[in-house]
Amino acid sequence: MREMSARAYKWGESMAGHSKWANIKHKKAKADAAKGKIFTRIGRELMVAVRNGGPDPNVNFRLKIVMDKARAANMPNDNIMRAIARASGSQEGANYEEFLYEGYGPAGVAVMLEILTDNRNRTASEIRYLFSRHGGNLGETGCVAWMFDQKGSLVLSLSELTKSVDEIMLEALEAGAEDVKEDEDTIQILTTPADFQTVKEAMEGQGYVFASAEIARIPQNTVEVTDPNDAEKLLKLMDALEDHDDVQNVYSNFDIPDEIMAAFEN
Repeated sequence: MREMSARAYKWGESMAGHSKWANIKHKKAKADAAKGKIFTRIGRELMVAVRNGGPDPNVNFRLKIVMDKARAANMPNDNIMRAIARASGSQEGANYEEFLYEGYGPAGVAVMLEILTDNRNRTASEIRYLFSRHGGNLGETGCVAWMFDQKGSLVLSLSELTKSVDEIMLEALEAGAEDVKEDEDTIQILTTPADFQTVKEAMEGQGYVFASAEIARIPQNTVEVTDPNDAEKLLKLMDALEDHDDVQNVYSNFDIPDEIMAAFEN
């Protein structure tokens, strides 16, 4: 049952600080700017969730998840309420469209992007350019989606836990989790999207505090990137995509060995 989790499944804030390779892009000098970008992205997610399912989190499951995500990121409650108000029609706001982009990075790794934009043509052009500039290419719809499963992902930091890994795994499975994976720094609890909130609330009721909790796209398998040149291009592509204003989440299936990652840590 105990497995190593796919370290490179998501590039972005949800795994920040929970794997060695992810720490590279999270330098202190960028912390304030990164927080502002996270708040902007969550604000868009709140608006889309409200427009799709209404402003009541008790009946809008997606909105409840995003509100929990906002609070976990320390987003001010006023910001949360303003985003909900704009989406509810009491305030005017941009009309964001959500969709997926799929493509390939260096070394043939699969890349999936969750997009929210008010100008689809502009975004498509800019994302295509970023792929091309960094040794990848934007693909057709469905070209890599089959390599990923949509799952509930609940991440615990091992350094903050007092129970044994075996105890936590047993409690998670009893709460309804599908699988539990252990990495060197974290435990990742996987659920079906439908069971995500039930498992999350059951574990929180036992005192667990999650480092991240979201519906994510998990790769079925990972691709090990052993060429340093490919690894460098890939990391630059991930950063460029993550920094784009219209990109909400970046998912990939690469795994770069520690000895190669060490060359980029300085």
